[in-house]
Amino acid sequence: MKIKYIFILFVFVALIQDFSNAQTSLWRRKRKEFIFGGGATNFLGELGGANQIGTNGMKDFNWPSVRPDFMIAYRYRTTRQTAVKTSLIFGRLSGNDNLTKEPYRNDRNLNFRTSVVELSSQFELTLTRERPGHIYNLKGIRGIRYLQITSYLFAGFGVMFFDPHGRDTLGNWHALRPLSTEGEGFVPTRKKYSLFQATIPFGIGFKYALSADWSVGIEYGLRKTFTDYIDDVSKTYFDPNELQKEKGSLAVEMANPSNHSLFNWKLVTAPGMERGDPSRKDSYMFSFISFYYKIPRGRFTLPKFR
Repeated sequence: MKIKYIFILFVFVALIQDFSNAQTSLWRRKRKEFIFGGGATNFLGELGGANQIGTNGMKDFNWPSVRPDFMIAYRYRTTRQTAVKTSLIFGRLSGNDNLTKEPYRNDRNLNFRTSVVELSSQFELTLTRERPGHIYNLKGIRGIRYLQITSYLFAGFGVMFFDPHGRDTLGNWHALRPLSTEGEGFVPTRKKYSLFQATIPFGIGFKYALSADWSVGIEYGLRKTFTDYIDDVSKTYFDPNELQKEKGSLAVEMANPSNHSLFNWKLVTAPGMERGDPSRKDSYMFSFISFYYKIPRGRFTLPKFR
């Protein structure tokens, strides 16, 4: 009888060990993933926003300013709990003071839109991960159940390109950086801003396994930047006479299209008065619905749709 129990114990331990090895080799065999998806963006800066003074945070979220985005990415699992993902993202950002009822922002009457291209890498830390159940169907033996949901936190570093445009009173769009709407390039304290900027992406994501090779996921992330000019607004109003001489009447119009709704609008929009808030850098958010395809080990193959 003792030999029988020892034999059963030996078989059980062997099966557990075999299962553990299979689990380890499984994630190593399919540690690479190709990702594609789309979603929505929202700008968090001076222009547009909620019916309040701008905060550059979630409280300034503005539904009418939501725009689409698209993403392709490559993900590599470094361990069972961690992964690194490199993404190329195309999106649109916009803001319009007409969309807020906050008196000073509405009177300022500025607007912008820009395409955004972002190349970034992020480190992912898994909170809960998908795992297959038993590889052996043994009657009466219970073990790990199949878990299809993966959740993770991420943070990283990236580079983004933007090019803000504004719409005039006739509905035509114009590139704003060449117009130097705040006097950039005229005075030593106001240099031309670069259209390439560093970003820090961070957020949270969830994946749901559809099959052994395919998953669908939702990801939400904020992008902190080191510029305050994504919307071409940062500091104070510039002298319109100087702007007229250097850049012409279009620059004057785009720099100060105030609708004069405030009682003291001439004072509010006078040279040197606040046009933006340089103490808060611009930020934006990306959200995606993505599809993940696990690339077979040792080679890259395009996913097959069946």
